[in-house]
Amino acid sequence: MTMLNTVFDPFPELSTERLLLREVTPNDAAELFAFRSDPWVMRYIDRPRMTHIGEAEQMIASYRDLKEKGSAVTWGITLHGSAKIVGVTSIWHIQHEHYRAEVGYLLGRDHSGKGIMSETLTATLHYGFKIMGLHSMEALVNPGNKASIGVLEKKGFIREAYYKENYFFDNEFKDTGVYSLISPYPFQPSAPISY
Repeated sequence: MTMLNTVFDPFPELSTERLLLREVTPNDAAELFAFRSDPWVMRYIDRPRMTHIGEAEQMIASYRDLKEKGSAVTWGITLHGSAKIVGVTSIWHIQHEHYRAEVGYLLGRDHSGKGIMSETLTATLHYGFKIMGLHSMEALVNPGNKASIGVLEKKGFIREAYYKENYFFDNEFKDTGVYSLISPYPFQPSAPISY
């Protein structure tokens, strides 16, 4: 049986015209906490906002653990010439046997509306499809997040599903839009894996 191989060592840094996507480290805890505690940034994320920096430190540790297990890879988004992260992007929920994964992202409010997420997604998708060998990627979106949906559709994602009230958060049932994209590259299965 063939299955997707995921080894993120050394960490795969990605560079674009304006950005460097690099590993998130404990030094980034303050910035990550600022994003994840900001009501405006989190308004469509439908996860509890962080209340103390220790939660950001724990999240960064989980990024490292998932990377080491080959289960996910998360990049800090930085502008060339600056060490501070302005957001994060991930390839996670990797389904090795199906060559499929989920892409996720978050951007600080000071950098929204500047095309940074579109540029980030271009690099993330190229890595997922061309380097990792994924066949398809999906994004789960709060249907109210029109900006995120716009970025996904610009990259070619198509809405494949719409789940009505499929999860409970903040004392109410929420809907989910599922957007997917098939790789533009020919499928190249990984070497057989025995287990």
